[in-house]
Amino acid sequence: MAIYSFNGNVLQKIETTTFNVEKILERQHLQAAIKHQINVIAPNCLVISEEFSEWSGSQCRIDLLAVDKKGNLVVIELKRTETGEHMELQALRYAAMVSTLTFSRATEIYQKYLSSIGSEDVAENMLLDFLGWEEPQEDNFALDVRIVLVSADFSKELTTSVMWLNEKDLDIRCVRLIPYKYQGQILVDVQQIIPLPEVESYQIKIKQQSEERREARESSKDYTRYLFHGNSFNKRQLVLAVIHHWAEVNKPKNVSEVLQAFPRDIRGSGLFVPEQEAKEIYERQGIYRHFLRDDEVLEFIDSTRYAISNQWGKGNIEKFIGQAKMLGYEIEETN
Repeated sequence: MAIYSFNGNVLQKIETTTFNVEKILERQHLQAAIKHQINVIAPNCLVISEEFSEWSGSQCRIDLLAVDKKGNLVVIELKRTETGEHMELQALRYAAMVSTLTFSRATEIYQKYLSSIGSEDVAENMLLDFLGWEEPQEDNFALDVRIVLVSADFSKELTTSVMWLNEKDLDIRCVRLIPYKYQGQILVDVQQIIPLPEVESYQIKIKQQSEERREARESSKDYTRYLFHGNSFNKRQLVLAVIHHWAEVNKPKNVSEVLQAFPRDIRGSGLFVPEQEAKEIYERQGIYRHFLRDDEVLEFIDSTRYAISNQWGKGNIEKFIGQAKMLGYEIEETN
């Protein structure tokens, strides 16, 4: 469809141009503009990185990496060409590579990005505010990875591939940017062509069942907090604080002495594991299952180091609190 100017009951066609002819570059111009106005192509998203490439053994770079309001990652790829080339294949690789990002890692990435643009904002606070969360929710972060492809146009091969992938329950959107030149100005027509708005509403209904299951899972989560020594903690933080306080007072010589105070049957296997084993679990799964900061790991006089499990929920926190109270600790439950 053409665009016309309307003046004096006369329709005058506005001629299209190309980004190449107008010397508009991908990264320096298009990407620089879009990252500051991401809602133009991806509403309700927050950019957390630009030219993201922090993975070993690869030179791949994601043009823009964002997060949406549901905590999903959004991979955004831009091309100024008229075909889109093979950007859907690139984006799929990138989506797979970031799919294991945790909230804590995303916060580190976002902080680096904020520093690069001269912002003094605290990444975790900004991300929590955007998501509407009171505290990090690792279990609800990056459950899905969405893809947004942005180009001057798309080849038939690309659009066919994207529609087929969307039928397989991926979430890929194609946004077309058509430049026009009118009275010395560059006008850009922004259109989401896949999925079409009227088709998208239908697809949302099809996916409603899986979304309802997810919402049910989220609504069942328990966000109770606990007062310990005058401070408020969530479940994970409470366990870490209690065990470290006990260790500071009792100065155990090895992990066996800790296990006498906090037996394994409190949560089953994995309550205390060697630090290296905990790191290997993270490397395999991409998820922190244990507290691994230097000040969180228990170190004994024989130089052995053990990590404490951070996997605590309704099913095991009661046992831990019961054991802590048997050791003389006062813990108060709050909302």
